[in-house]
Amino acid sequence: MAVEISVIVPLLNEQENVYPFYNRLKTALNNTCNSYEILFVDDGSRDGTMVAVEKLAGEDSAVKYISFSRNFGHQVALFAGMEKCSGDKIVLIDGDMQDPPEVITTLHEKLEEGYDVVYAKREDRKGESFLKKATAKFFYRLMNKITSINIPLDTGDFRIMTRKVCNELVRMQEHNKFLRGQIAWLGFKETSVSFVRDERKTGSSNFTYTKMISFAIDGITGFSKFPLKFASLSGIIFSIAAFIFIVYVMLAKLLWGQTISGWASLMVTILFLGGIQLLSIGIIGEYMSRINDNVRNRQQYIVNKTNLP
Repeated sequence: MAVEISVIVPLLNEQENVYPFYNRLKTALNNTCNSYEILFVDDGSRDGTMVAVEKLAGEDSAVKYISFSRNFGHQVALFAGMEKCSGDKIVLIDGDMQDPPEVITTLHEKLEEGYDVVYAKREDRKGESFLKKATAKFFYRLMNKITSINIPLDTGDFRIMTRKVCNELVRMQEHNKFLRGQIAWLGFKETSVSFVRDERKTGSSNFTYTKMISFAIDGITGFSKFPLKFASLSGIIFSIAAFIFIVYVMLAKLLWGQTISGWASLMVTILFLGGIQLLSIGIIGEYMSRINDNVRNRQQYIVNKTNLP
C-alpha cells in the first residue's frame, strides 16, 4: 500500500546514529505528512547497525529495511531503496545526521509548489576540512564544464522527488551510478532549498578520499566524453610535434651538418610521451571497464535479509 512519503536512508557502520537519527526523522515526518515509511538500507555494515535497525522495525511498523550481503556502495544502496519503496514522494538522506531531517519539511513544502525535484543546497559544511570542501567544489564545477548536463553546485544526494522521477531513475540500470547526475540528466523541473550541513557527532566518515576519486570517475565517465577527446587530441598534437621534430633533425643533419645531441632532453621527451600514452590507455580502460560491467549484467546488489514483502 502506497504511503505519502518514503524516506530512503543508506547506512554503513552507523550503529550509534540509528536511534538518534530515527527520533529526529520521525518528528520531522509527523510534522510534514500523514503517512510515511522509513526504509533503511544497510550497505554491509560490520558493527551493530542492523541489530539496531531490526529492533526499531519491531517497535515501529513504518520502519522497513534491506540488508545487503556485503558492501555494494552508497549509490547502489540508494538505488535499491528507490526500487523497493512505495511512497508517492521519495526523500534521499544519509543516516549520519549531517543532513538535518528537519529540512525535509521545507523540501516537501517546496515540492508542493509544482516541482518534480527539490534538492538541499549546502550553504556551509561544518566539520569538513578545507581540502575536502575545495576538491568537492572543483569537481562539480569541472563536471558542469565538460558535460552537457547542469548538475546543481554544492549539493549532495539529500533531496525529495516525485514518484515519476523515481520511476525513471529505476529504469536507468547502469552499474556505475551517479544519481545526482542521473537526476539532472532526466531534465524534470527542479529547484533548491538552502541549509547548513552539520558536522558528524559520532563515528567517522565512510566517504574516504579513495571513494571520492572513484565517485568522481564514475560521474565523469558516465556523463562526459571529454576524457576520450582529450586522449585523442593529445595523440594528434604530440604526433604532429614529433613529425616536425623529425623533419628538423633531418634538415639539420643534411643541410647544416649538425647533429642534434642531448641525452637528458631526449629522455625527458620519451618519459613525457610515455606518460601521455599510459594516461590515454588508462582513460580508455576506464570506459571499457564500465562497458564490461554492464555487459556482464550481474545483479547490482544482493539482499541478505529484509522485512519488505
